Amino acid sequence: MQRSILVVVLVSLLGSLSPAAEAVQLKIATVAPDGSFWMTEARKAADEISERTYGRVTFRFYPGGTMGDDSAVLRKMRIGQLHGGVFIAGSFSHVVPDLQIYNLPLLFSTYDQVDAVRSGTDPLLIADLDDKGYHTFGFIEGGFAYIYSTKKAATFSDLEGSKAWLPESDPVGRVLVEEASLSPVPLGLADVLTGLQTGLVDVVSGPPVAAVALQWFTKVKYAIEYPVIYTFGCVVISDRAWSSLSVEDQRLVDEVLGRMTETLDRRAREDNEGARRALEKQGVVTLTPPADTERQWKELAKRSSDRLVEELGLDRELLSRIEAEIAALDAGAPTEAAEGQ
Repeated sequence: MQRSILVVVLVSLLGSLSPAAEAVQLKIATVAPDGSFWMTEARKAADEISERTYGRVTFRFYPGGTMGDDSAVLRKMRIGQLHGGVFIAGSFSHVVPDLQIYNLPLLFSTYDQVDAVRSGTDPLLIADLDDKGYHTFGFIEGGFAYIYSTKKAATFSDLEGSKAWLPESDPVGRVLVEEASLSPVPLGLADVLTGLQTGLVDVVSGPPVAAVALQWFTKVKYAIEYPVIYTFGCVVISDRAWSSLSVEDQRLVDEVLGRMTETLDRRAREDNEGARRALEKQGVVTLTPPADTERQWKELAKRSSDRLVEELGLDRELLSRIEAEIAALDAGAPTEAAEGQ
């Protein structure tokens, strides 16, 4: 009897020491270069997950855009070659159109507005994305996108006819370029610098950190001091890969990658401010649009937003609620300008 009890105890102990489920390696692609703060945080999170799951869940990262742009990564996720990636949130507008609401031109002008809206709206958009088979851990701020040019262009007449980079599968960029009477040049992100070097494009847009990390600053000479679009992204894992994890491991991965996402989200503003200073040191001149040009920008943004709401089928009720929240915030107290944060 005692021996039988001992056998049962040993079997139970051995069972508790062995993996509760088959080991899973999640293959994740990102355009972030190896050695960047993003990759440092991602590898730190992956190490913690591997340790706490006793190797049941591990990660393999493909940094530096080696797996292609967002569209290519999504295709590889569909066939199981990859399990997830780091995306511009708008890349999922084909499944959750409302992810592009935050990207509407001039919707936000300050980070106070962004914070007020995101605190209540992020959970709704994340739930919609999850319902469509894409698990994410929260949104990561990219920051306000500014326009950079190889020639002096503070006004619309200066910009007219410029060869503007148009990100592939970017409806917001397409509509803006059309409404601004620019000449669109569709390019993948990895080809933008070459486009600037060869003169194929002379206008690009993005947050300051992108202008530094992607070395646009080596070719652009001017930055228009006007936050045209708010950008954000997310780490996404396909539902098929996510369901291969045990419930216990899902909770742990949610905890660790959720914490990593919050860290990256908070760090974005600091990084963009540092990038702005770096651009100035590199000789990129900041141009402030005159009052009449600012008025033209607002008119263009209104036309573009109306088109995008219609073309993308955005939730008008949700947009109205966001606009009302921004208006209430602005009426209640003055806020710090986005470019000063």
